[in-house]
Amino acid sequence: MIGWHRDGDSWTRRALVLGMAWAALTVAPATLDAQGRRGGGRQPEFADNVPYDGRLTFARIRYTMPDFGGFRGRDLPWSHDYPRGERHFTKIVSEITSARVRTMQSNILTLDDPQLGKYPIAYMAEAGFWVPNEAETLGMRHYLTKGGFMVFDDFAGDAWRNFEAQMRKVLPDLRPIELTVDHPIFDSFYRIKSLDYYHPYYRMKSVFYGYFEGNDPKKRMLAIVNYNNDLSEYWEFSDQGMFPLDMSNESYKLGVNYIVYALTR
Repeated sequence: MIGWHRDGDSWTRRALVLGMAWAALTVAPATLDAQGRRGGGRQPEFADNVPYDGRLTFARIRYTMPDFGGFRGRDLPWSHDYPRGERHFTKIVSEITSARVRTMQSNILTLDDPQLGKYPIAYMAEAGFWVPNEAETLGMRHYLTKGGFMVFDDFAGDAWRNFEAQMRKVLPDLRPIELTVDHPIFDSFYRIKSLDYYHPYYRMKSVFYGYFEGNDPKKRMLAIVNYNNDLSEYWEFSDQGMFPLDMSNESYKLGVNYIVYALTR
């Protein structure tokens, strides 16, 4: 049983545009830790997890890098865009929905962590590097089939092959199904009119996939896959002018829709 409760809060579909929420970011302290940026030369300092208190908390999945010929390197792909990406995103969710959201703190968990079931939504970056062990495979299977929802983000190109291979271990009977714009997840809060999204750097056209119970798109979605995209990159730098405003806005809209869909379906 997933342990998040709305405590009487009702989700309301608000006629707001994300531009109205930008003040929430521009007035945020300029000293937000920027160590999570790619190419920064050092890893971010990972904060201790905060105790579960019923508020919606961003849960990032940590995994161990495979050993490529005895060399793993310093980069930790699972941590990309931490912590700025989730801080900015949860601030937006808090500003434009009625959800009780923890905005300045997020938690990092492994797939075999028994606490994972307390978080209805989990996020994984760079699934092309993800190779779960047996315990993590079983933990993820349990999480998804018991009501959890996973967002896969920040991977592109050939990384798909590893991602799909690992998902076959986790959910051997399920297959990724390409989503079209008429799926309810794209109309759960904002009405997404087009899926013409692109990776922020590679300019590859994004494709969105879902994993569904019984491979039936009319049943519960267990996970959504942002292939050839990197929503959290847009989130991380949304206060820096690194990307056009409309692209950052659209990335927030998708993320908000994922949250609302996962919590209300």
